[in-house]
Amino acid sequence: VQLQASGGGLVQAGGSLRLSCAAVGPTFSSYDMGWFRQAPGKEREFVAATSRSGGNTYYADSVKGRFTISRDNAKNILYLQMNSLKPEETAIYYCAAKPYLSGNYYSLVEYAYWGQGTQVTVSS
Repeated sequence: VQLQASGGGLVQAGGSLRLSCAAVGPTFSSYDMGWFRQAPGKEREFVAATSRSGGNTYYADSVKGRFTISRDNAKNILYLQMNSLKPEETAIYYCAAKPYLSGNYYSLVEYAYWGQGTQVTVSS
């Protein structure tokens, strides 16, 4: 599956953005999906993930209650709604696909396919 992330941009602290990840290929619904982010000079970190159906979701503690991950399997699109953004959340955000039953949702090594990333900049 090929992934294309979009929706990043510049936003003020406290603002919102919605990221999208379009998947090319007939098997999108067979993958668990996740969002990760990488700030300059830091390691890539888990943000959120969802199961194949979208019925189960998982979040990093730092984003719980502010971010919402969702997916539309009919359109092959993954979303990340981000509210109350903070300057320290400035990073490149990546979407990724994890084969079903492969490891846990939180570990980036379990994700086999990655999008190119979209830049999110939160100004103070």
